[in-house]
Amino acid sequence: MGAKPKKRKVEVVVISDVHLGTSGCKAEQLFRYLKTVQPKKLILNGDIIDGWQFKKSYFPKYHTLVLKQILSIMAKGAKVYYVTGNHDELMRKFAGFKLGNFSVVNKVILRLNGKKAWVFHGDVFDVVMKHSKWLARLGSIGYDLLLWLNRTVNWFLGLVGREPYSFSKRIKASVKGAVTFINHFEETAARIAAENSYDYVVCGHIHAPEIRDFEFEEGRVTYLNSGDWVESLTGLEYDHGEWRIYRFDQDEMAKNASLAFEEKQDLTSKKLFNDLAEDVIPREVIDSV
Repeated sequence: MGAKPKKRKVEVVVISDVHLGTSGCKAEQLFRYLKTVQPKKLILNGDIIDGWQFKKSYFPKYHTLVLKQILSIMAKGAKVYYVTGNHDELMRKFAGFKLGNFSVVNKVILRLNGKKAWVFHGDVFDVVMKHSKWLARLGSIGYDLLLWLNRTVNWFLGLVGREPYSFSKRIKASVKGAVTFINHFEETAARIAAENSYDYVVCGHIHAPEIRDFEFEEGRVTYLNSGDWVESLTGLEYDHGEWRIYRFDQDEMAKNASLAFEEKQDLTSKKLFNDLAEDVIPREVIDSV
């Protein structure tokens, strides 16, 4: 029998690209991780529930347990930010919604030891990199404008019967293409952050965990990406003035933690999912998927 999970107190935890409701989601591993941490702030940085593939008929036990654990973290006083992504962009119409210490937002600005961190999912750069580099300059005018442009392009694609555009899916076609895209994505995010006087820019979307420093004329910026819970099983943690990439495959405590109580629970029913989800997700979103 494994050891009882211990709680690590962390100032900020960032996870993204969980894709709950899909068969690729590694929900048990994420649940094990969340059982071992107690952050002051938990940032769910987009694509947490996969609205593109989601069906209420497929929501296994550990997918429900992840939601339940997020509620538990929130109940212990943590501020939880649900940052909207492209796979869960139905949530974007609820940006600004707050319930206690839970918020739905399109972006988060954190002040960390005198420095500013700009946190957003990153799908806005799909439009930037598909069409023209000059579009990246819009980011210095306003993130919301870039977000609107991206949604407009995908709306037109929907009208003509095409899927929303997602570079994160296309770059997997070739290693060379993936490397080129990731480098461009990271530099674009960092440059816009520098132009807006941010010290950190924190993204998800491309499923590539990273911490990387950039130097521009406007200043130095640290780019961070939380990876995903489909392949890399990673997140970001900030504590004692430093960021680090959390890797589940290196966390022996989480991997070996006993989940005897959770294993006995019957959490597969649609009703239980709805009861849990409605505590943190507006009912209109649940009914629309």
